[in-house]
Parts: sequence; C-alpha cells; structure tokens
Amino acid sequence: MSSGSSDTGNLFSFAKTLDQELAALLRGASLECIVCGEFVMHARGGVVFCPECGVQLGPEAALSDRPELEFLSQAG
Repeated sequence: MSSGSSDTGNLFSFAKTLDQELAALLRGASLECIVCGEFVMHARGGVVFCPECGVQLGPEAALSDRPELEFLSQAG
C-alpha cells in the first residue's frame, strides 16, 4: 500500500513538470505536442495548437475571444 505523502509528492512533481512543458510551448521553446508528440503550430494571439490531435493552448483571453477555440481538446 502506498503512503499518501508519496502520492501527493508525485502529483506535485507531475503538476510542476506539466506546467513547465506548457510554459515552454507558449513561449516557443518547445515545438512538440505534449499529448501526441507531433509538431505544434503557432497561431495569432499566442495560441498554440496541434494539427494532429487538436489540442489547443493559449492565453485565456485569446481562447475566450474565439468561440471555436473554447474547448482546449477534443477526443477524436
């Protein structure tokens, strides 16, 4: 049985890594989709999207101004 503190530590570690990956994508330091590994594309307003799996990431204002970008990912 695993301890709760170990699980919490793993969750915080994962969240920190995910946050770093998302920040790298937004500033253009990474060109790889965090979901499928394909190359991402950069659109106007700082939006980054993956043409392969459809994941989209961007500043809240850029995403909320465009209703078609309201859902950040869609199973397909």
